[in-house]
Amino acid sequence: MESMDNLKQTPLLLADIGNTHVHIYDGSTVEHLSYLDALKQYASTPLYYICVKQQLLEEIGLVTAWKNLSSFIEIEGEYPTMGVDRKALSLSRKEGVFVDAGSAITVDVVEEGVYKGGFILAGLQASLEAYGRISPALATTLERGLCLKSLPTTTKEQISYGIIASIKALIKQHSKGKPLYFTGGDGLFLSRYFDGATYDETLVFQGMIKSMKDKKLC
Repeated sequence: MESMDNLKQTPLLLADIGNTHVHIYDGSTVEHLSYLDALKQYASTPLYYICVKQQLLEEIGLVTAWKNLSSFIEIEGEYPTMGVDRKALSLSRKEGVFVDAGSAITVDVVEEGVYKGGFILAGLQASLEAYGRISPALATTLERGLCLKSLPTTTKEQISYGIIASIKALIKQHSKGKPLYFTGGDGLFLSRYFDGATYDETLVFQGMIKSMKDKKLC
């Protein structure tokens, strides 16, 4: 892997390359781009990234201005195939339950800086598409104004209830009073169903920066 010494001299620009989008953080705002748009705008700009999409790693490696931080992202208790984005997210705080609600929903538990485990659920859109594959009569969109306090009486609301209530119950079961942190495209929406939850789209980047500081890369 190429030396990271230039991190110390260059203004920090970070990227989290996910399964569907590239999220770029300049220290104050997060920009969400397609992979092709990210290349068009930033291919010549020094940028430090993590990537979970294995199919892109070889191509990204040819972009000389971009440096891969993945090998520097480590958390005590991690398992060998744990996604680098989940490790970075879990590093953002010493204690909590971390929910990344994107194309999949990952839930990770950290206690005193040690990773304790987690689970992976289908994302909201993937769950909706699964219903549509069962029957055209179940093809619908999510009811984003849904209240979970009473049983719904329409197909759209009942499907939405089944998805959201199931996610909430499983996360609540494993939170046990720990702080709840949400990120990802559907993170803000889901966080509204949890009292005291925090939504922050920069959490993965905070974990990346922590790792870089710990490794004295910046």
